[in-house]
Amino acid sequence: MKQLLDFIPLIVFFAVFKLHDIYAATGALMATTILQMVVIWFMYKKLERSHLITLVVVLIFGAMTLFFHNENFIKWKVTVLYAAFGSALWVSQFLLQKPLMKKMLGKELSLPDAVWNRINFSWGLFFWIIGAINVYIAFYMPTEIWVDFKVFGVLGLMLLSTVITGIYIYRYLPSHDQQEQDKD
Repeated sequence: MKQLLDFIPLIVFFAVFKLHDIYAATGALMATTILQMVVIWFMYKKLERSHLITLVVVLIFGAMTLFFHNENFIKWKVTVLYAAFGSALWVSQFLLQKPLMKKMLGKELSLPDAVWNRINFSWGLFFWIIGAINVYIAFYMPTEIWVDFKVFGVLGLMLLSTVITGIYIYRYLPSHDQQEQDKD
């Protein structure tokens, strides 16, 4: 349910952009992101740090877009957000020696530390690459293409990266026989 809620602001942004323009879509994105946080708070009684970061970045870049009537600010939001996520993953790994991916998924998966480090590094790199691609598409292509990339391109790349990570993790998961032995 929480993952579904994460897509609502994106869907609203896309729909309002197609019906109106980037400024109306930006206002809708800001409003639905706030509403999303309220709903998550009432459902789970907490907000993830990534949700708070997203909210702050959406509100700051959205407000600048509307105030200055300049769509470049909302286009930068994607890069800033993904650079922050990529940086957080790398800082957690290289400075804190505690990969965030392990902290987020370690309760569900038991993997060797080297595997967690590779996954953490790869996702950090992925976010930085998405941010760089966003800069290119946002500033060298029409806004309509950027919106399609933001909605469908990023989502598709995220899904692809998740599948690749799953395939990579699969070989490190205990086999069914090993799980049965662990129960005994």
